[in-house]
Amino acid sequence: MAQRRRHYERAFEQYLRTARIPYVAVDEAKRSLLPDGARLKLADGGQGSGRTLKSFDFVVYGDNTNLLVEIKGRRAPRRKDPTRVGGRLECWVTRDDIASLRAWERLFGPGFEGVIVFVYECDGQPPDGLFDEVIEEGGRWYAVRAIALDDYEGSMKTRSPRWGTVDLPREAFERLARPFAPPTRASPGPGGVPPGPPAMARIA
Repeated sequence: MAQRRRHYERAFEQYLRTARIPYVAVDEAKRSLLPDGARLKLADGGQGSGRTLKSFDFVVYGDNTNLLVEIKGRRAPRRKDPTRVGGRLECWVTRDDIASLRAWERLFGPGFEGVIVFVYECDGQPPDGLFDEVIEEGGRWYAVRAIALDDYEGSMKTRSPRWGTVDLPREAFERLARPFAPPTRASPGPGGVPPGPPAMARIA
């Protein structure tokens, strides 16, 4: 397993390994220079920071689509009622995240699509039915939600102009977020649950 700087990435990598989903971990400590003349651009006309390209976290290989995965670690809200999610799941990212992942899509070419995967650290094991995908790693519990870059960029709203952050309205997040690898009838994955292909049929 590659050395990961954050426990969120380590948890997701363990999930990929246990589910036997083929992937390559990317060295996130480095930023690549864009080709001469290239600029980071956003769908709303904004731009990323300068001419450096922020690294994403994983290339995940599927039968029909290969995914360029950007991991975002967040804390799940605390739950007063253990049978329910405690509040809104944070889903903010930076404009640089969006612009860089879009640029990587173009550089990799057809057959590669960007996806943002939110890995939520939970207070304990989430109750059955709250999340489709749950990870236990290093004594911590995590839940996973994934959103295609196209879907995120198409619905994102400015969160903080000063910090260059964007997020999704709660309704949009609940409508667009999906499991990363929905269960199928394939060979069993974590906990005996068979993982689906990482193409995310609806997302990709």
